[in-house]
Amino acid sequence: MSSATLSPSDPTLCPTLEVTRPIVFVVDDDISVREALEHLILCTGARVETFASAEAFLLRERPLTPSCLLLDMNLPDLHGLDLQERIAASGTGVPIIFITAYGDVPTTVRAMKAGAVEFLTKPLREDALLSAIEEALRCSAIALANEARVRVLSERYASLSRREREVMGLVVGGMLNKLIAGRLGISEITVKAHRAKMMRKMHAASLADLVKMAAKLRYFSI
Repeated sequence: MSSATLSPSDPTLCPTLEVTRPIVFVVDDDISVREALEHLILCTGARVETFASAEAFLLRERPLTPSCLLLDMNLPDLHGLDLQERIAASGTGVPIIFITAYGDVPTTVRAMKAGAVEFLTKPLREDALLSAIEEALRCSAIALANEARVRVLSERYASLSRREREVMGLVVGGMLNKLIAGRLGISEITVKAHRAKMMRKMHAASLADLVKMAAKLRYFSI
């Protein structure tokens, strides 16, 4: 493969990296490409981890910090599109930027339809690469924030009693307290008590708030 054409900034200007900084993964079997990309990306303030094969990358657990993957399309052990499918199937959701010296329209279309952030050809343009990385890390940060919110909601939902969950399901379904009481065979006062506890445990300020939470949990579809 041809090496990436990059003109990284003066390495003396590279900031000191912190463990909380975003991570850019690079998977390319060409060591010159890996080294050039690593040098450039380090100078943006992100961390970099490089891999010579797809299998080596798959052994790396997904970090709980914004990250993205620069992925060579033509790897010796696994085609880039196949790795993209495996990553998607695993649910890790790391944004992918494809880099290749042998791009074609069908491959590009397939990669983009499968969710790739960008498809770049070698020799790489530094501005296009850095712009794609910035966008990929932004998407990753948003996804991680959403996942964190859903985890909190899941924990709150898990704290509900069986009856409180039943009441929640009927409430977000639009039923009034009187109808819920009839459905569950309990008094309206008891329904109100369960509803108040459920709303407090879910930290829901209003019915609209509760419906949004339920939708995020995929507990109720609107």
